Amino acid sequence: MEELMSTRVTIERMGAGGDGIAATTAGSVYVPFSLPGEIANVALENGRATMMALLDASPERIDPACRHFEECGGCALQHWQDGAYQDWKRSLVQEALGGRGLQFKLDPLVPCAPQTRRRAVFAVRTSDHGAVLGFNRHQSHELIDITECAVTVPEIVSRLDDLREVVAVLGGGMKPFKLTVTATASGLDITASGCGAPDAAKRHALTNLVLKKGFARLSFEGEIVVEPRKPLVHFGKVPVYLPPGGFLQATVEAEETMAALVAAHLAKAKKSIDLFCGSGTFAFRIAEKSSVHAVESDQMAIDALDRGARHVQGLKPVSVERRDLFRRPFLARELAPFTGLVFDPPRAGAEAQAIEIAKSNVPKVAAVSCNPVTLGRDLSILVKGGYKIDRVVPIDQFLWSSHVEAVALLSKK
Repeated sequence: MEELMSTRVTIERMGAGGDGIAATTAGSVYVPFSLPGEIANVALENGRATMMALLDASPERIDPACRHFEECGGCALQHWQDGAYQDWKRSLVQEALGGRGLQFKLDPLVPCAPQTRRRAVFAVRTSDHGAVLGFNRHQSHELIDITECAVTVPEIVSRLDDLREVVAVLGGGMKPFKLTVTATASGLDITASGCGAPDAAKRHALTNLVLKKGFARLSFEGEIVVEPRKPLVHFGKVPVYLPPGGFLQATVEAEETMAALVAAHLAKAKKSIDLFCGSGTFAFRIAEKSSVHAVESDQMAIDALDRGARHVQGLKPVSVERRDLFRRPFLARELAPFTGLVFDPPRAGAEAQAIEIAKSNVPKVAAVSCNPVTLGRDLSILVKGGYKIDRVVPIDQFLWSSHVEAVALLSKK
């Protein structure tokens, strides 16, 4: 193992991952929880650094919002002043897209308020002292027990001890596992993964506990253990039954901002298509003005969308299709009937689908992405195919992290 060395460094800039970057004789090193212009003594190991002493603090440094900051690893940037933090996060989109030579208008960052994240993925385990629930320490597998969280909605944070009771019954020994908790209109939806399947006795105990605590649902690896109330989320006017483990935008506010941008851009389309549609985040907003064909590979998500469409009046026709768009993208000729299109793929982007969209003549396209790098690649494909980028809107959905959403609105020239 390389011997730890202590050295004095000056932070020159912020890296895309949220760490400060300093130049040393051994090359660039990444310093977590630092800011540009700061001088610190750090311990170096394999290109990474641990701050031992902050010698000269940035005037942009502020007190963190949470007592667990720097310990739990859930946030990277609570110590940075809002304005500078937001400028940096916007720059992630600017650099990723500008680096491709794209011409575009970049809007100001849409900020994210504290205590708005409606889904939390906790690391949990049982111990001799009871259940532990929290997040892994930065760059470590050590699990830090938490008593508060500055980014998560109070509906979840106020129930941390109740969630620990669920962990205690699930057990799993000392091995860590995951507990995903989502705040829905019907109550908390809880999904456990990475632990042993509960036996009959545990299922009985879990059922009693969920009923006692008033949770909406408890699932294990996608299988429902107990569901006193169907977890509902609202996409526009439509209540949708959320499938166990189903995708959901992290905050209501970001979702509504993105959906409003997409719906406005496609407002004059008579027939739209929603690719990677999930359970209807965009489809139901679009359907208030035009018919929409919703396409997704996940059967439970498609079923949830279809049920929602069938039980709400006042929408334009909504049709659904299960299809793996990575293996079988919609071809340009299949896109011919549509005058509006939105695609919201996973972090890997949608290169094959973008190639087909670029060949099409769909007048209005909206691209939604949680990864500026793959968004830049996909937009380059569309621009080469004759699309013009009308506007790009960066959206902060994961507060105090290095992740940033973006909505790109395009028109065929």
